Amino acid sequence: MSTPDQFHALMRDVTRLTAGQPLDAALQARLNDAAGPDSALFQDIFATCRQGVADGWMCNREGGGIKYGRVIKPADDLGGCSVDVVDMIDLAGPHHAHPNGEIDMIMPLTEDARFDGHGAGWLVYGPGSAHRPTVTQGRALVLYLLPGGAIEFTRPG
Repeated sequence: MSTPDQFHALMRDVTRLTAGQPLDAALQARLNDAAGPDSALFQDIFATCRQGVADGWMCNREGGGIKYGRVIKPADDLGGCSVDVVDMIDLAGPHHAHPNGEIDMIMPLTEDARFDGHGAGWLVYGPGSAHRPTVTQGRALVLYLLPGGAIEFTRPG
């Protein structure tokens, strides 16, 4: 049984790895080395996310074919980051910008699923970056750490 408190504790383990680091390719490499798909931490987070979705306390909202939810609001013990998780199957989500950057954990539920072209592991977007989050080749859970909880969605024009 996974709980929100257990999930929060796992996020503390992740943010210890990101503390004081710029959101860049070096951080992405560090996360993939220290907490990549074969690590116990990655596997524990993935299992907790799968169970949280099944239990209904994670990804409990839906819009545009995406199940999503903010699991943790910006928290001091997570370096000020919020944590969101989405469940996507072969689609592109709404375009948005990351004023402070974004740290993504990609958890394919379908073996070959890709998020923004990347398989299982960590993907880091720097401050000021923007994208239209896209899952291809199946279904994936994607966890987003957002410094300050900052995200800016583009309004349809």
